[in-house]
Amino acid sequence: MQKVKNAGSESFSSGGGEAFIIYFINDHEDHCHCLVSLGENQSLRKIIQLIKGKSSYWINKELFLEEKFEWQDEYWAASVSESTIEKVRNYIRNQEQHHAKKSWNDKYNEFIKRL
Repeated sequence: MQKVKNAGSESFSSGGGEAFIIYFINDHEDHCHCLVSLGENQSLRKIIQLIKGKSSYWINKELFLEEKFEWQDEYWAASVSESTIEKVRNYIRNQEQHHAKKSWNDKYNEFIKRL
């Protein structure tokens, strides 16, 4: 499968006339990480629906897989402050290195313990 990475930012319309911005995206085996900025009247649920819908349409249209691609129903999200955006971007950029050290479940459990 083709890797999708974007070091810049890209604006997309949510269909309701308001744009949202994907600052960075990176995939790793069975999941992906996105750094997204929502408009004040947008819901995370709607933005995730748009990202999943448009990306699965593109993946299936380009025939990257032999079988039909579908996202799982679930997703996980966390908010970050503007002061940590560069740290989050670097974390997303370096997914291969992070996953070589610890599994996603290990990292998730560590994150939950810090809350």
